[in-house]
Amino acid sequence: MIAVSAAAVMLSACAPTVVPAGGPVQAPRLTDDRYVAADGTSLPLSVWPAANGAPKAVILALHGFGDYRMAWEEPAGTWSGAGITTYAYDQRGFGGSPSRGRWPGTDTLVDDARTVAALVRARHPGVPFYLAGESMGGAVVLVAADRGAESDGLVLSAAAVRSRDTFGPVASAGLWFFAHTIPWMPAGPTSIDYKPTDNPKTIDKLRNDPMMLRQPRLDMAYGLVDLMDDARASAARVKEPYLMMYGLGDRIVPQAPVKAAIEIMPPRPDSKLAFYKEGYHLLMRDKAGPAVTEDVAAWISNHEAQLPSGADASKSLPEMASLWGSKRNGQASARPRSE
Repeated sequence: MIAVSAAAVMLSACAPTVVPAGGPVQAPRLTDDRYVAADGTSLPLSVWPAANGAPKAVILALHGFGDYRMAWEEPAGTWSGAGITTYAYDQRGFGGSPSRGRWPGTDTLVDDARTVAALVRARHPGVPFYLAGESMGGAVVLVAADRGAESDGLVLSAAAVRSRDTFGPVASAGLWFFAHTIPWMPAGPTSIDYKPTDNPKTIDKLRNDPMMLRQPRLDMAYGLVDLMDDARASAARVKEPYLMMYGLGDRIVPQAPVKAAIEIMPPRPDSKLAFYKEGYHLLMRDKAGPAVTEDVAAWISNHEAQLPSGADASKSLPEMASLWGSKRNGQASARPRSE
């Protein structure tokens, strides 16, 4: 009994750290280079305006785990030339946020995304607005959309939909135990160890950019899995048009969880699945990243036309997730035009 009590005390003393948003003290707002949240937290913001006048569309882009807003610098440059304005901010716990290195919780990440989306939409009334997310950012986008973030479509690049059940009971139990006993320990190998891209320039940035968060705490990884659980559930309730992109060389988000998520996503004639045979996790920063980025611009311009790269015509992963979950068991008759 004493041992059990001691273990309980140890676990409670070492519970995963979560640093959520505080209570509201002001109205949230955007400045030229900041998103200032209702609790007063100031998060760095970058904006890449559309070239040559008013934007044809606007994207709010959310970065992945360990990354920060400049993950979107290269794609945003291409989108600018296509008449698209891109906004990106450092999510709490990452980049230049004041709580860097601490997990903010799914609710806080999602509330920030919903708030920034509303602020950006208000700044560009009447302009088509899209939510884009890479990896963890894709998970935040899915949950934010499910919780009411309004947009004209979702761009999901290697979305983190690796829910807890796909890890297996042993790995899941191990993560829970260590996150509750040694939450301050590094989570293990970094994404670099899993070849996130074939682009040496991108790898160099991951290794040397001081704003990248390397060796995150175990409790941050634990929080990420909670987010991915919610994202997987939200995938079944997508109401907006979406472009789901995945690189078949991705070693960070395996094919099986992505296939399972796709099978429950509502098939829509204005939505696409795009699989890149030579693509890795950081699709838009791979050597072939410009082609992926151009696909996004093309889809925003016309949801139903074939993508310039032809990635939406490839029946893979496997056979386009069993032809999109057999069209959700016959409940939807519309098929992607590439079929």
